[in-house]
Amino acid sequence: MKIDNFIYILLAAYLATFLRLTIDNNFFISIIGSFLVGFFISRRLSYSTENILFSGFFSCFTSFSGFIYFLYKILNQGDWKKFIIFFNFIIIVNLFTMLFGFWISRKIT
Repeated sequence: MKIDNFIYILLAAYLATFLRLTIDNNFFISIIGSFLVGFFISRRLSYSTENILFSGFFSCFTSFSGFIYFLYKILNQGDWKKFIIFFNFIIIVNLFTMLFGFWISRKIT
């Protein structure tokens, strides 16, 4: 991989981190990110573009740590039922949102 690709990945990660801090809503960010990942997975992208988008932008935008921190706050309250419901709800909604993004992308082309 060329050094230019690393720079583009870093810039994409910086942009994604800035957007994540600007939006400041973990559920909304995960929905947007899941839709966009599903949308771009169905596209034929070059290897470097895939690295820039998936390794740079989406990995920082839909960071797993935001999801875990949200669940950790619920777990600290001692509400196990709420924790299990939110855990399953977030995963199921994100999977269906990703599938919807994939479907929309296929309908466009």
